[in-house]
Amino acid sequence: MIITVAGEKKEFQDGLTVEELIWLEKVENPQYVTVSVNENFIDQGDFAGLILQDGDEVEFLYFMGGGSRKEEIRGIYE
Repeated sequence: MIITVAGEKKEFQDGLTVEELIWLEKVENPQYVTVSVNENFIDQGDFAGLILQDGDEVEFLYFMGGGSRKEEIRGIYE
């Protein structure tokens, strides 16, 4: 089957789960990844049971917290 992963069409065997795709794609920090399939966010608890279908579009997303830009901001106000 063909699925689109991060904008790139790739071929995989039928019956592939989201969990297997994460492993095959060597996703960095898989415990922190958020996955969307066809623009729908998937709960991490469903990764092992959600079987991908031909034509699916998958994105791996990381939500990152930001720190302060204290040094940068300090320069503006001094």
